Amino acid sequence: MGVARLARQIAPKLHLHASTQMAVHNVAGAKLLEEMGFSRIVLARELSLNEMKMIREAINAELEVFVHGAHCMITSGNCYLSAMLGERSGNRGLCAQGCRLNWTNTHGREYALSLKDMSYLDNIKDLMEIGIDSFKIEGRMKKAEYAAGVTAI
Repeated sequence: MGVARLARQIAPKLHLHASTQMAVHNVAGAKLLEEMGFSRIVLARELSLNEMKMIREAINAELEVFVHGAHCMITSGNCYLSAMLGERSGNRGLCAQGCRLNWTNTHGREYALSLKDMSYLDNIKDLMEIGIDSFKIEGRMKKAEYAAGVTAI
């Protein structure tokens, strides 16, 4: 928040975009960022269509949502697993995606903590109807062919 404040002071015409790591999950969070001068807010991945619609109706800033990518097992912007396992903070854009590894419980059963991918691709029209301005496809740690395939869809 301090960096955003300094950016507004130093370059008042600079467009500030709030990352999904800022954990905007509700109207209050979106309003706060809009009041701070953010022109675009990337909403948390865990929101329902109705929650996105409520935020859209409450603010004027541009809204961006993920339409394809990892669906965090925690809440966007609040995961410490990557930092604890690999000293890479997911909250700072360096997620090592440890939740996607196969884990073994005390009975020897393997499981993943996170689903492989979430997809809103079939719901893009719904997102457009509620006024979402931009769609985001996760490309970090992905091959170019992955991003190309999802973009083509």
